[in-house]
Amino acid sequence: MKIFIDTARLDEIKEAFSWGIVDGVTTNPSLIKKAVDAVKKKEDIDMEIYIEEICKTVGKGRPVSLEVISLSSKKMVQEGELLHKKFDPVAGNVVIKIPINTYEGNYEGLKAIKKLREKGIPTNATLIMTPEQALLAAKAGATYASPFAGRIDDYIRKNLGMNFEKGDYFDFDLFKKISTEEKKDLSDNGIWSGVDLVKKIVKIYSQYGIETMVIAASIRN
Repeated sequence: MKIFIDTARLDEIKEAFSWGIVDGVTTNPSLIKKAVDAVKKKEDIDMEIYIEEICKTVGKGRPVSLEVISLSSKKMVQEGELLHKKFDPVAGNVVIKIPINTYEGNYEGLKAIKKLREKGIPTNATLIMTPEQALLAAKAGATYASPFAGRIDDYIRKNLGMNFEKGDYFDFDLFKKISTEEKKDLSDNGIWSGVDLVKKIVKIYSQYGIETMVIAASIRN
């Protein structure tokens, strides 16, 4: 088991690594922009230099996920290659984050993952909401698969008309019990919670000896 910190703030990354328990960093474009904007209020800094600092701080052997912003496989591959070429030489730790789907019925993410794998560039398949997506990402060659546990909890609770805060604990064992007693399906297509999603993905990967690693993402509590 490894622990990743999901942030682009250098002060948070440095603090977390000072504890001696963190194994990697995941970022996205909005996190990086927010972090750079905050620094710019105090000093002039270039975004590329800031990303280089993140990679240096994390160091060799500990991955840093950098996400593409395009929606087509061709452009995602181009962006992925550019990000890897620019920042991987800093510490040899860049992983390209690719959304599994860019919109409904579209598998551009899978195509991009496959192409980058062929080029020897590690990838992190993000925005995974189902075990099937995780399996497809692994088959395409993803190094990591990131199921969005918190988003699943939010979706189920919203569909049930529940009032909740994002940090509230979601007891899927209790919901399974209620579902059985009331003879109602309270799941999201067989998924009872974000934890249940991660559990099912790990079980599938273990069953078939799949080497893709699972990053439980969108953790809220």
